[in-house]
Amino acid sequence: MSKLIWTEPALSDLQAIFDYISKDSEYYASIFVNEIIESAEKLSDFPKMGRIVPEYQQNDIREILVQSYRVIYQLEQDQILILTVIHGRRELTKLMELDEEEK
Repeated sequence: MSKLIWTEPALSDLQAIFDYISKDSEYYASIFVNEIIESAEKLSDFPKMGRIVPEYQQNDIREILVQSYRVIYQLEQDQILILTVIHGRRELTKLMELDEEEK
């Protein structure tokens, strides 16, 4: 069983998703964010259940899909890092390039 770790950017993504959906309904925002969290928690037992992220083609960078969102994670020895949660229509490469520029 691997330890699941949510990175700060991924937690910010969850908050942003909640904030956006809660403009219409806090109830449904909570349900959806919990669905994302519960889906990610399954990775502890099945770390390779997600597919390899097509933009990176690296065996250790994977994703699971939750409705129209991509939960992108990285496999490390005994842990799984949740890197980001993004809408499926956003371009991941541009998003990751912006993150690199901020460092």
